[in-house]
Amino acid sequence: QVQLVESGGGLVQAGGSLRLSCVASINSHAFDAMGWYRQASGKQRELVAVVRSRDNTNYADSVKGRFTISRDDAKNTVALQMNSVKPEDTAVYYCNAESFTRANYWGKGTLVTVSS
Repeated sequence: QVQLVESGGGLVQAGGSLRLSCVASINSHAFDAMGWYRQASGKQRELVAVVRSRDNTNYADSVKGRFTISRDDAKNTVALQMNSVKPEDTAVYYCNAESFTRANYWGKGTLVTVSS
């Protein structure tokens, strides 16, 4: 069974930085895409960023220029570097992985709280 475990969430002041990491329980070469989603209180889960290869990344407009996603298949990890965070970035962040057969896997989430 595939497991994704997130780490790195916490409390950060507006304008600060935070780095989220997610490690997969299997070789991440099995995944076509790895990404991060977030869900703020009372809102639907939304895509933050996804990476397929080093040069194939997509970001939500709200985080472009501030967040950077990267994956390291040698370590079975995907990371999200969050810079210049804003209070509206407060949410539970979920790691996601999609296989080449379109099976989706989710982590349990890590809470990010940005104080103003």
